Amino acid sequence: MEPHGLIIVHTGNGKGKTTAALGLAMRAWGDGLRVLILQFIKGGWKYGELQAIETLAKADGRIRVEQCGLGFTRRHQQEGEENKHREAAAAALDKARRAITSGSWDLIVLDEINYAVKFGLIKEEEMLALLEEKPPELHLVLTGREAVPALIERADLVTEMCEIKHPYQKGIKAQKGIEF
Repeated sequence: MEPHGLIIVHTGNGKGKTTAALGLAMRAWGDGLRVLILQFIKGGWKYGELQAIETLAKADGRIRVEQCGLGFTRRHQQEGEENKHREAAAAALDKARRAITSGSWDLIVLDEINYAVKFGLIKEEEMLALLEEKPPELHLVLTGREAVPALIERADLVTEMCEIKHPYQKGIKAQKGIEF
């Protein structure tokens, strides 16, 4: 059977997009696949899942996560730091392009790339061009809110996480090990 690399999208306003992608990454690693996770927005924070993946990486080097972003938020738009974030996103895009065409990975997660497009850090056309460079056997996962219609059309699997209820609505703050 010839391998068919899938384009998978996790989008929507609910929690769990990155968590689902990282769960898939761990499953793939557990089944012997080589996995790269590039985080387009997150940067500088130590998340529990990053520590878990770093531990797995020490086992055999078949899984790697790289925080490429600088932690972009709407506040950064107001403070005029957008150029620094645009440069970081461009570097992440270049890193993704090289990884996609390298033949070194079986699964690549482009975490929060949809946010990078939404906030104008990279162009929609640049993100879509990555899909054209994807070898047939490579699985590619793209996460983040507001996936563009062209990505949804091109994807093999699209899951929309929909917020029904959130503890923040009750005044419960984000908890380590649950939200981060």
